[in-house]
Amino acid sequence: MFQQKSYRTTTTGTLYLVPTPIGNLEDMTLRSCNLLRECDFIASEDTRNTQKLLNHIDSHVPQISLHEHNYRERIPQLIALLKEGKTIAQVSDAGMPSISDPGHELVLACLAEELAVVAIPGPTAGLTALIASGLLPQPHYFYGFLPRKKSKQLEELQKLATQHATMIFYESPYRIATTLENMRTIYGDERKVVICRELTKVHEEYLRGTIAELCQYLTDHALKGECCLLLSGCSQEIEEDRSEQSIEASLEQINQMVADGIKATAAIKEVAKQTGFSRQQLYTAYHQ
Repeated sequence: MFQQKSYRTTTTGTLYLVPTPIGNLEDMTLRSCNLLRECDFIASEDTRNTQKLLNHIDSHVPQISLHEHNYRERIPQLIALLKEGKTIAQVSDAGMPSISDPGHELVLACLAEELAVVAIPGPTAGLTALIASGLLPQPHYFYGFLPRKKSKQLEELQKLATQHATMIFYESPYRIATTLENMRTIYGDERKVVICRELTKVHEEYLRGTIAELCQYLTDHALKGECCLLLSGCSQEIEEDRSEQSIEASLEQINQMVADGIKATAAIKEVAKQTGFSRQQLYTAYHQ
């Protein structure tokens, strides 16, 4: 067990997780600005990108690159600095470190060494988009980036088919039309969906409608900028409709098996095993 009291005096340094603006530089908090001016080192996803922010807030703290391609070699160096008593602020290119960005591995390494990790509140695209989307904010389910390969993406979307919470995805503007078509395949036309792009920037835009409406819109319009895609959860009505459709499909399967010479009880048992419906449910539906 590691009990961390974040603000007691220690001989080792502290890792601060500092959110950066997702667009508008004025979204930096005073606390975040002060930390980026006063810490010993800044661990940055992209030092060139972070330097623009440091110039804006007049920070001259040295940077150390930390990204998905070098974290294995870089983390031991950062841990060594923290053990020497240095203070490190970690930043990603935009928003919260660790949220679809590098950072989690360094946090785990610090906790393994019982070094303090302190999160600073600030900008995050998913929740910013959610509260203005018009979709139910509670409960919500943050997913992040879906797999790019179509078969894997459809598989993941199928797993989320009965999710009641509003779902939050991040997506590239070049793939969002394809992703929406895949959602249409799994969820149908009528689920509510919202695309938020260029959050906090001059060209910020919200596109609200059904899956079918936004699929149609994207056949005629190309989007620019990183997108946040929000999908309404599975309502009780949708779930009941899906359940009825699934039972109908199961009955068709049972009837086909019976037509092929398999006894009805054996067919019902096999289909129940495949679909998750109880044998009693299928038995009753079959004999009705």
